[in-house]
Amino acid sequence: MSKIAIRIARQLKERGYEVDMGLVEVGAILHDIGRSKTHGADHAAVGGKIIRQLGIADPVARIVDRHIGAGIPEDEAKSLGLPDGVYVPETLEEKIVCYADKLIAGWREVDVSVTIDDFAEKMGRDHPSIERLWSLHREMEGLLNG
Repeated sequence: MSKIAIRIARQLKERGYEVDMGLVEVGAILHDIGRSKTHGADHAAVGGKIIRQLGIADPVARIVDRHIGAGIPEDEAKSLGLPDGVYVPETLEEKIVCYADKLIAGWREVDVSVTIDDFAEKMGRDHPSIERLWSLHREMEGLLNG
């Protein structure tokens, strides 16, 4: 996944966007560190906590916190039992890592529609996360191709 994130970041940088390549690389490498403790939806929050405990820069922790789904708004985060926090990617680097994570299935790169179909199967086609995934995809495609 980190190779995809770096590729996207490089393409955006070539298009004139300011992208912190090092932050994208480190965030992409560490984004799933929380899976060392849990494989639930809380792995992002757990990972962010691990990153902070290790004293790694907060922008990396925010990438880890915010890579889940296409972001989880506060009301959904509460219903999932996540600690108070922001789980929606805001910066370009956060969005790059979040999006790149949706382009992987197992060990292979896939079209975002594969991930969206997987989410829809698990949560239902009407779940708000589906539109958030499409929205993130449209935003990233617009940046990459616009």
